[in-house]
Amino acid sequence: MHDEIYQAETQRIAAEQQARLAQARQALQERGHLSLLEQGGVLHALQVLIENAIGKAKRKLKDIGVPVPVSAYDAFAALATHGLLPAQDLPQWNAIVGLRNRLVHDYMNVDITQVLALVEQQRERFVVEFLLQG
Repeated sequence: MHDEIYQAETQRIAAEQQARLAQARQALQERGHLSLLEQGGVLHALQVLIENAIGKAKRKLKDIGVPVPVSAYDAFAALATHGLLPAQDLPQWNAIVGLRNRLVHDYMNVDITQVLALVEQQRERFVVEFLLQG
């Protein structure tokens, strides 16, 4: 996929997931809770958003000609090593990658209360910003 097309698709997906999370945030503010179906939508939107960012991180590494690690944690660390991501941002990237791993592999132990608090506080915003960058 050409770089321009890839970036446009990455941004489109980021905007879609951001809109879903904004709707959930609004529902939480208005009603104070989400239905089970809405909660599932939040979990899925976060998973897609984070996986989109992981893919972009790995593509950036490939574009600069460095080995692309299998681990998402290592991909963001490599971005920081090569000056493509501030090193002080790594703890937040590690936390969001950990959330994605839990959503995918350890879904029986996801604390929806913590996830909804993350969404209410817009703590996923840095992921969207990363994806919207050219």
